[in-house]
Amino acid sequence: MRFISKYLALIYLIISFVWITLTDMLINKIEQSSPLYENLQFTKGLLFAIVTAILIHFIIKKHKAHKQAEENENELLILINSMPDFVNFKDGKGRWLKVNDFGKQLYALDGVDFYGKTDAELVKVVPFFEEAFLYCMESDQKAWEAGKLSRCEESFAALSGEIMTFDVIKVPLYDDSNNRKGLLTIGRDITQLKAAESMLLRKEKLSVVGELAAGIAHEIRNPLTSIKGFVQLMKETKSTPEQHVDIVLSELDRINQIVSEMLILAKPQMKIFNPFKLKNLIEHVIKLTSHEALLYGIDITINDRTKDPTMYGDRNQLIQVFINIIKNSIEAMPKGGNIIILVEQEDQEIAISISDNGPGIPEERLNKIGEPFFTLKEKGMGLGLTISNKIIHNHKGKMQILSRLGKGTTVKILLPVYKIQQKVKKR
Repeated sequence: MRFISKYLALIYLIISFVWITLTDMLINKIEQSSPLYENLQFTKGLLFAIVTAILIHFIIKKHKAHKQAEENENELLILINSMPDFVNFKDGKGRWLKVNDFGKQLYALDGVDFYGKTDAELVKVVPFFEEAFLYCMESDQKAWEAGKLSRCEESFAALSGEIMTFDVIKVPLYDDSNNRKGLLTIGRDITQLKAAESMLLRKEKLSVVGELAAGIAHEIRNPLTSIKGFVQLMKETKSTPEQHVDIVLSELDRINQIVSEMLILAKPQMKIFNPFKLKNLIEHVIKLTSHEALLYGIDITINDRTKDPTMYGDRNQLIQVFINIIKNSIEAMPKGGNIIILVEQEDQEIAISISDNGPGIPEERLNKIGEPFFTLKEKGMGLGLTISNKIIHNHKGKMQILSRLGKGTTVKILLPVYKIQQKVKKR
């Protein structure tokens, strides 16, 4: 079809010559005085005129379509060149075909003959962007291997020295035979967006540090006030009653506890991970909390539906977590109640649910549970569940808190099951 379009005029000339020659040869065999001779001459001319008219109509129509296509292409080029994004077209072999004005300025290609050159060849033309071009070759190859639209971030140094980051979309194009036809690359400059995100993250960190500092100051100031008061009293009376000394030591222990809990949040602690039986751990926790539960008139029930699974982790840290949760339940029911510990296996995880029938937690406060220094207790520090959540996270587990007013609260902990790997020696 392309061959016919290219040599249409020549083909028409040849066919016209053959038509005229053959028809003249045939008509000349008939007597000129015959009416048939005149009819044939008229028919020959009419057919030639009709074919010529159809051909001219086809040429005009094609010319209009070609002109319209050129206008559309120019409009598209104007649109692409006005875009503040990098737009690039390559053929199936990675050779540059077109790039918009933004791309030319970005890679310093103004006045450079880039057409038909690969990224590797452009490195020799603009060596400053060697690293960027080589990375483009790698990401192009990944886009071809994916065989579909792919997205990634690319960063490189511009001529100004600024490190620019682009959100890059690459679209591989194929022909009907599934051969590589071309690659469209569109890159949006997100340098300022990244800078804004980084600034927002730093601001958020400073905000958290400020909140923690305010919380620490508030929590430490209370025992310091007590210590100062009793020290002044002992100075004025010039006596040191044992009761006053005990109070001062108690307040100092409280300050030490606050600082210790903050250290757990601030930096990783030494962990001793070993296999252990979950049943033994829960029984140990019950022994430690049973006396306090008895004082409050609370009954603790264990419903273990597992087959004594083996867990892996820091046993002491997990004991701290379960004690903290059970103590919260006990303190939520000063007039007595029930605590049910349900142990179940869910796929490759063990679910330990600790439920009480206390007053429950309001929905607006439930979302804040676990935040540093947020507490529902009058004398609490608001660090218990924050530390517990951190410990569970370090054990690759999850902690969920569900509560309904007037119904009670359930804390569900999910921990992975320990898989014992037996090594079989070859004999």
